[in-house]
Amino acid sequence: MLNGVRSLFGLVIYPLQTIASIPTDAGLWLDEQLNSHQSLIIENEAHRSENLLLKAQLQKFTSLQAENIRLRSLLKSSRKLNDQMLIAETIAVDLDPYKRQIVINKGQLNNVYSGQPILDAYGIMGQIIHPGIPSSTAILITDPSHAIPVQINRNGLRTVLYGTGAANYLEVQNLPNNADIEIGDLLISSGLGGRFPEGYPVAVVINIKRDPGQPFAQIIAEASAHLEQSREVLLVMAQENPPQLISEQEQETQPAEGTSSP
Repeated sequence: MLNGVRSLFGLVIYPLQTIASIPTDAGLWLDEQLNSHQSLIIENEAHRSENLLLKAQLQKFTSLQAENIRLRSLLKSSRKLNDQMLIAETIAVDLDPYKRQIVINKGQLNNVYSGQPILDAYGIMGQIIHPGIPSSTAILITDPSHAIPVQINRNGLRTVLYGTGAANYLEVQNLPNNADIEIGDLLISSGLGGRFPEGYPVAVVINIKRDPGQPFAQIIAEASAHLEQSREVLLVMAQENPPQLISEQEQETQPAEGTSSP
């Protein structure tokens, strides 16, 4: 009898106990949800930071990969020459719109000399004009005061390529209208004058204008070297007697070998 009453009493108060426990259970559930949410926020922040770090590292790896490709290209380029090569890095660019010059991080401490040719993995870039102690200034082949002897790779026709002052563009002057030159012709260094190594790409002909009323054709070529992009360059080291540019005073009155008056 007593057990029956106890069971009936338990049945009656069970709903009351369930209702009474709702706030406690709800509090525990809410606390658990808040903790989980906070944990997710912290975890997401950690993942976000890690992702940002990995992206930064990926950019560095991409940069290193590109640098390795450039250096390998330079190494392949240097193997074409019998001369000793020195790798340098561009550290500054002349902002004068009428000049095309760069500064590299090698100088007289590295036996850099005036007139020393510089190349990149794609062709001839220019030559050293002011060798300093720790760094040097180089003139690019597109500088309006620069000229380089070249020949057409297709037929061996020799001519001279002059800088225009415009980025990447050069001009062939004093070539007759009937000269055997075509758009797409590769102009390579002829080696005449002994300043630049023979047989290296200099430019590609991109435009030819022949005016019957003019004795010479107007020929524009685009530099093979990546003059505006190359960061690493090759310096061709002298063998026994390095060629020297004429003095700056003489430069004011006459063009040096490998350069021309503006």
